[in-house]
Amino acid sequence: MTFLALFLAYPLFYNLRTSVHDVRLSQLLGGSWQFNGLDNYRAVLDDPAFWHSVRLSVVFTLGSLVFQFSIGFALALLFARPFPLGGLLRSLLLVAWLLPPVVSGTLFRWLLDAESGAYNALLEAVGLGILSHDWLTDPSTSLAGVVFANIWVGVPFNMLLLLVGLHTIDPQLYEAAAIDGAGPWQRFRRITLPLMRPVSVTVLLLGLIYTFKVFDTVFVMTGGGPVDSTRVLSLYVYEVFFRFFRFGQGAAAGLLLLVVPLLAGVFYVRRLRREETTGGAA
Repeated sequence: MTFLALFLAYPLFYNLRTSVHDVRLSQLLGGSWQFNGLDNYRAVLDDPAFWHSVRLSVVFTLGSLVFQFSIGFALALLFARPFPLGGLLRSLLLVAWLLPPVVSGTLFRWLLDAESGAYNALLEAVGLGILSHDWLTDPSTSLAGVVFANIWVGVPFNMLLLLVGLHTIDPQLYEAAAIDGAGPWQRFRRITLPLMRPVSVTVLLLGLIYTFKVFDTVFVMTGGGPVDSTRVLSLYVYEVFFRFFRFGQGAAAGLLLLVVPLLAGVFYVRRLRREETTGGAA
């Protein structure tokens, strides 16, 4: 309880207190703060840049989750059955998840570099040099480049959890379905998908909680640019705090950033309790 109070409750309370005061740089560590009620929240919600960042965060999150989950599910199905070197390949895939986000962001910034990037070099090598592009410096493709990097980071996590879920399905169900004449697609649609629904919901909720507030990867790759084309909500909060030194508005924006992950977290906890009550039924 002491740990929770010190490292969770107090920072949240301090942030909430800051969000309802007009706090300047000279007052941050001392001096009296002027209470201004909900003015900081109104200022943030009236800021077009805030809503621009919200839209980018939604696109970034949805794009990441769709491909992370789809690719992760496909890989989980692949590794669910043993094959030569399967364990080694699975371990290598987990490296992407184990790398710090700053390292992953730096790696993809180099891979997608316009002049010396490996991706453009690969296109040149296979005769598709016409498709070479300034991926991270073009506002029309920079967000896609960042999403691509985040997909690579999140796929192993999705694969691992989904693989655990697949191993909980009784193989006799597939055998009985095959005897009844069900083909691979029918077995997947009638057995795998329904029984994997609880795990799938959990994976997507955890992905939503993490992805919506991603900062490190985007900051390292683009810093929110070019022309604010990748300034997701976490970077907006960072800029309000440390570029414009509007600490009250930054605290308010930070609390608004927590709304989506908090709602997803509440839904996740309620789902876990419901499953415990019903004995794990979907």
